[in-house]
Amino acid sequence: MNAPLEAHTPMMQQYLRIKAQHPDILMLYRMGDFYELFYDDAERAAALLDITLTARGASAGAPVKMAGVPVHSVEQYLAKLVRLGESVAICEQIGDPSTAKGPVERKVTRIVTPGTLTDSALLDEKADSVLLAVARDRASVGLAWLTLASGELRVAEFAPQALGNELRRIAPAEILVADAGPALDGVDEATLTRLPEWHFDVARGTQKLLETLGAASLAGYGCEDLPLALGACGALLEYARTTQGQALAHVTAVRAERAGDYLRLDAATRRNLELTETLRGEPAPTLFALLDRCATGMGSRLLRHWLHHPLRDRAALAGRHDAVERLSPAVEPLQAALRGFADVERITARVALKSARPRDLSALRDSLAQLDGLRAVLPAAEDGLLAALAQDLACPIECHALLVRALRPEPAALVREGGVMADGYDPQLDELRALQSNAGAFLIELESRERARSGIANLKVAYNQVHGYYIEVGRASADRVPEDYRRRQTLKNAERYVTPELKAFEDKALSANERALALERRLYEALLEQLLPEVPVLQRIARALAQTDVLTAFAAVALAGNYCRPEFSDDIRIDIEAGRHPVVEAHIESFIANEARLSPARRLLLVTGPNMGGKSTYMRQVALIVLMVHVGAFVPARRARIGPVDQIFTRIGAADDLAGGRPTFMVEMTESANILHNATESSLVLMDEVGRGTSTFDGLELAWAITRHLVEKNRALTLFATHYFELTQLALDYREVANVHLDAVEHKDSIVFLHAVEEGPASQSYGLQVAALAGVPRGVVREARRTLERLEQASLEQGGQPDLFAGAASAAREPATEADPLRDALAQVNPDELSPREALELLYRLKKL
Repeated sequence: MNAPLEAHTPMMQQYLRIKAQHPDILMLYRMGDFYELFYDDAERAAALLDITLTARGASAGAPVKMAGVPVHSVEQYLAKLVRLGESVAICEQIGDPSTAKGPVERKVTRIVTPGTLTDSALLDEKADSVLLAVARDRASVGLAWLTLASGELRVAEFAPQALGNELRRIAPAEILVADAGPALDGVDEATLTRLPEWHFDVARGTQKLLETLGAASLAGYGCEDLPLALGACGALLEYARTTQGQALAHVTAVRAERAGDYLRLDAATRRNLELTETLRGEPAPTLFALLDRCATGMGSRLLRHWLHHPLRDRAALAGRHDAVERLSPAVEPLQAALRGFADVERITARVALKSARPRDLSALRDSLAQLDGLRAVLPAAEDGLLAALAQDLACPIECHALLVRALRPEPAALVREGGVMADGYDPQLDELRALQSNAGAFLIELESRERARSGIANLKVAYNQVHGYYIEVGRASADRVPEDYRRRQTLKNAERYVTPELKAFEDKALSANERALALERRLYEALLEQLLPEVPVLQRIARALAQTDVLTAFAAVALAGNYCRPEFSDDIRIDIEAGRHPVVEAHIESFIANEARLSPARRLLLVTGPNMGGKSTYMRQVALIVLMVHVGAFVPARRARIGPVDQIFTRIGAADDLAGGRPTFMVEMTESANILHNATESSLVLMDEVGRGTSTFDGLELAWAITRHLVEKNRALTLFATHYFELTQLALDYREVANVHLDAVEHKDSIVFLHAVEEGPASQSYGLQVAALAGVPRGVVREARRTLERLEQASLEQGGQPDLFAGAASAAREPATEADPLRDALAQVNPDELSPREALELLYRLKKL
């Protein structure tokens, strides 16, 4: 590798020149029926792919390390490399081996990276592969992201502190950043691709975007005021164009996202609500898995997008709800019709990139033929979303006719195999095919004529790969052959001849297959060019199919689960009657429905009750119902009235962030701080057992202060679950705070959870009973019970425990007063020596004073 280029063989010189243009990624170098990797690439690929590393031949006086994969199975190896985060340059033979005097001409025709996948074999059918670029300055961050498999391009600008949440929402497979830029917190370095700083230039980015869109101005796209995003967009488009080796014809629009477009969900909320993956990182059971009754991959991907991008536009949401309601009677025929469609969205992208294969086009042809059948079962509508969808699902007659005329009913998988273009599409191709298919008939007819002409009864016409076509005559009849016979081969008992007529046929027949394949390849490339103007129409059809699929899935789930259509309210409120957790309900036999009422007069619900009693499930179901309303679905409830909601925050559960160096309590406080800084009176906040990660008194004090801040400052609609019974006093101090609990009853030595939400605080935590259910040894539980009894008795003998916060809460609202018996009693108690239980008992004693 370190030898001068001139010291290598001509082929290795060619390889090294091309490899020098892609030094940091693997390069698959086409050699006949294999893609080969050499030197360091070979060692790396052998380890990653578990393929054989060999050393063959010599170049520059040293053996050449190499490893290879067959051309016919390269997709599976590419898929594995992409999953490992690798990028791969594909170097193809573009010259004709038969005419090449040196190494066959080669060049890199495409670069496969995690964010620029378009091949169906490399893509997850139900998830998008997103390429994202980041540009930043001190004040803001600009993002541009592209789904190359669909051509959807978006841009946005955010405050720097929001970058982590946005990356979690978009979930890019590959991120482009400036090589001199700072690291991205929480982002795996393997997903980053670093580019020179000048790639992110704003003026250059604006020009690149205008060229891609074929527009003179960005005013109509609403993104001209996003300079950082435009700089990121320029880097993104140039990178995508380079990897594909051509223009991005299917990128026909750009959408600017604004902060108020969507219901905001931070990273913790997306994780805690288990929208598309469980807390363990598994795909089910999740809300996506429950709702995904889509018949197509297009629908599943759009559903995933909607779940992570819940709308705040009530008119658009009402349109979706109307459509779900109207689609309900036609769910079965609609889903039956939708199952017959191929992935029109991704096929269209491959058409635009000129990488579509023959069976992509035949699938597109067959899908277009089914559009009229789908429209026939789509419920009629004069206006609204369904009317728009019906209009977009109209079959493009000329495009469909072209595909029918051009392609065979069942074309070959690859153009190089032949048998792709339809008979009758091109006269020259028909003639070349006739030469191949009619060769047998011609030879039989020639043999008959020559027997008659020569009078040799045993004369025969045949073919072999060495000598081609020939006429064979027995040695005894050799003196009777006509004068125009020319000897081709002499055998022991026969002579083989060729005639001018047979030689002319041989020249045509032997080259007909090769010429037919070359012509078919040219015709196929021309067909792709003819389809390019149809790309915008095909994209519109794909979007309409995806929306129809998702809305039909919503209708199917609503029918199966007895969901209701939600209602919108202009005032701030969440009113849910007989609500259920959609995912939990689907996995148990009987689910206890519960109501949830939040409003300006009832802003915070303190939720108490035993562990395993259903507090977390209850809180999550409220959040999921609100989220489902904002994606356009019906909801699992008897009735749901939802007012304006701008954000959903959750602080549920906790685990150490070992990679980030943050213990459980630090994670808990970080998430709580985010809520306290950002929640508004239109936000929905879920907080579960805040303060449990530290000492009892520290945790109780923090929980008390956080609750008061939510009530007094944020004024958000809040569900606050706790085991600190002292907090239930807040309902006495604030009119907008209410206590609710999930009850349980003891039966002998066991406990029965009722899962029903009742007004008022819980009477006890049932911690020992839950410990017994969890399998804690009986001896341990008995010892704990005896210790509890001793502590309770000691508390009574000491006169109970005072209220830790009543004085502080009163002082916050009223001026100090003179000493009284209540103050005297408090003065006699040391709060640091009391347990939470003792503090609660003291509260009731002091209340009697």
